[in-house]
Amino acid sequence: MLSLTGCGMVESVVGKTTVDYKSAKKASTLDVPPDLTQLQKDNRYALPDSGSGVATASGYAAQRASMSGAGSLASAAPAAAGANEVAVTGNDKVRVERAGNQRWLVAKASPDVLWPQLKSFWEEAGFTLVLDNATAGVMETEWNENRARIPQDIIRRTIGKVFDSAYSTGERDKYRTRVERNADGTTEIYISHRGAEEIAQGPEKEIVTWTPRPSDPNLEAVFLARLLTKLGGTEETAARTAVDNAIVRPLHAFLKGEGASRYVETDEGFDRSWRRVGLALDRAGFTVEDRDRVQGIYYVRYVADQVEKKGFFGRLFSWGSSEADKEAQRYRIVVKAAEAGNTSQVTVQNNKGEVDATPTAEKILTLLQEELK
Repeated sequence: MLSLTGCGMVESVVGKTTVDYKSAKKASTLDVPPDLTQLQKDNRYALPDSGSGVATASGYAAQRASMSGAGSLASAAPAAAGANEVAVTGNDKVRVERAGNQRWLVAKASPDVLWPQLKSFWEEAGFTLVLDNATAGVMETEWNENRARIPQDIIRRTIGKVFDSAYSTGERDKYRTRVERNADGTTEIYISHRGAEEIAQGPEKEIVTWTPRPSDPNLEAVFLARLLTKLGGTEETAARTAVDNAIVRPLHAFLKGEGASRYVETDEGFDRSWRRVGLALDRAGFTVEDRDRVQGIYYVRYVADQVEKKGFFGRLFSWGSSEADKEAQRYRIVVKAAEAGNTSQVTVQNNKGEVDATPTAEKILTLLQEELK
């Protein structure tokens, strides 16, 4: 029973999650200039090299087997070294890593090379970008509807072809992509999801408002698999398998201390905590203005009680407006390794770098603990 349950859970992550986003604007194609690095071509149907000019099926199979064996040996060593910390699956260009319910890609390329490819990726997926900040390493899509969730009954298939806009799921999604440059020349790529849904209220359900819904790790996994296919030249089926087989490593976070000594403790070192806090901030809707990995500081903007003050419908269609900027307060999220043990502490400071013990700081820590637990 446990084995069958596990298979079902793995399949539900990517295999049964379908997406079909159509942007309100026509996505423009992105041509790579000749002086920049070209995208990896699909070589699945390329003829094998043969010095004699004669190619045989048995020789080709032997060549592919030797290459596959060499690749598996090359990737086995780093995976075994970090087996107790994070699961690694992928190829020699891009691999998938996972910690808890968070996944990300690690690519052997610089952010400068990857950035135009990431923009092209989201345009091909049916999105337009509302945030494109290469300096901060963050891009964010518009709100969009997943049309694949609309039931395909006989009426929908018949009338929907003509009046497609008459059907709606009542849900909207947006995605944020964040890149982190590593000291070894690789780049980590994170995709975080944010969702909204229409909720009917009132005696006769006459009032409809947009409210946040929890982020969906399955949707994040789907787009990570697609991005792995694009960047690594991996077949779609293999990419989905790589994302699904990134084994879960349970991680925990706890709220500790009181007042000015309040903090979130994670049971992992600084490197893992730093990455996961960044993704948690993206998922929780914070605006990361800057970050200093050496000091372990994220500089963020946060609107206290933003849903109650402005209403999510307003934020849905005016994200990043001047009104929201005026209401937002600046904070510092500090991540540091604990003096003893393989743990880290996450604290909140005000814009001046002073310890913040206000109710807003408590709410920020609670949000982070929910995402990190």
